[in-house]
Amino acid sequence: MADMLVKLYDLPPIEPLLAQLKQEGIEIYRSIPAHKSLVVEWVQWHFPGTWALETEAAFEQRPITCFVAVHKQPSELPAESPYDQNPELLVGFAVYDVTARGLFGPTGVREDYRGKGIGKALLLACLYAMRDERYAYAVIGWAGPVDFYSRAVGAMVIPGSEPGIFRPLPSLDV
Repeated sequence: MADMLVKLYDLPPIEPLLAQLKQEGIEIYRSIPAHKSLVVEWVQWHFPGTWALETEAAFEQRPITCFVAVHKQPSELPAESPYDQNPELLVGFAVYDVTARGLFGPTGVREDYRGKGIGKALLLACLYAMRDERYAYAVIGWAGPVDFYSRAVGAMVIPGSEPGIFRPLPSLDV
């Protein structure tokens, strides 16, 4: 799969998408250190392979370069203290600046939550964060759904970018 290039100074607005998702009880935000083990385990469970390692690396960055999507669950019981919060169901994640500076990904959304705009919102949240950190362009590494990235943010395939930084892992010859 090829890499794709995105102009960060020409991104579509994120606010309407976030507002639409919020009406459905879904919120996107930058993760915090306390979420590290939960998010990394969730990624390993839903997307087995190296993505969990890359997600773990996102928590070592400052600021943390992992965004999550959560579905706020309604609570039947009234909160007894301000520290009691409604439970949140983790439904998606996206990271950037882990394999290389300026590189977006990996990202994933639970299968039963796909098609709601969560993936696009996570993508835009990361790209806006990168823009705020003074990047002019971002590379979407090893872009699987090329059409999605083209439609969502005007990403363009980088000619000759296969396999790019994601070469096959070396084997252990024992």
